[in-house]
Amino acid sequence: MVCQARHNRQVTSMCRTMREDIRTVFSRDPAARSTLEVICCYPGLHAIWWHRVAHFLWRHRLRFLARLVSHFNRLFTGIEIHPGARIGRRVFIDHGAGVVIGETAEIGDDVLLYQGVVLGGTTLKRGKRHPTVGNNVVIGCGAAVLGAITIGDEARIGTGSVVVKPVPPGATVVGIPGKAVGDKHVPVMDLEHGDLPDPVTEAIRLVFRKQDRLVQRLRIVERTAGIECTEEESWEQVTIEAVFTDGDGI
Repeated sequence: MVCQARHNRQVTSMCRTMREDIRTVFSRDPAARSTLEVICCYPGLHAIWWHRVAHFLWRHRLRFLARLVSHFNRLFTGIEIHPGARIGRRVFIDHGAGVVIGETAEIGDDVLLYQGVVLGGTTLKRGKRHPTVGNNVVIGCGAAVLGAITIGDEARIGTGSVVVKPVPPGATVVGIPGKAVGDKHVPVMDLEHGDLPDPVTEAIRLVFRKQDRLVQRLRIVERTAGIECTEEESWEQVTIEAVFTDGDGI
């Protein structure tokens, strides 16, 4: 009777967790239309469910079976999660193709991962070598978080960033290597990749502003000496700055 009651509690808990995962998909993806669609057509959800099976086997030292389940998980979903990785509740992998999560990675609750995210290691030594991701974190598509670093709660990592240093809670990180450009503690679901600041752009704009001040001082010296600046030189400087600011490159 005791074993039966324990079994019933485990089944009830598993069903409750699966329903929670389905609700998470509806809350994170406006394209989700029905429960049947979510259950059948969301590889990120399938990957999480299969990982729980693999992780259970891994914790019970059935390592080969765990790796085999993980391998089939990657084969059918395109998402590679090592069975040793620890993943919290309500984690959603959107689209998911190319996501890689290493053996010692730890992911908190309510985390959103986009396609191509890598939680990888930087050493061949055994032990903790993959990131620890806090709660309510968003990691944009193609971002790589490398090494045994900690990503603080409610942090946001922009698309294509490469993060190799710890990220404080609430910070926004962009660039290669990743640089923290904000600490606003705004809800992570407000992440708009197109509106993320670019520290490289800001640095070059600062150079343009300093250059402009130097040019103005030089023109004063030129006028004093009777030398006039041509309109072509002035137009070229304005054009370069405008093209760069609009995002078309230098």
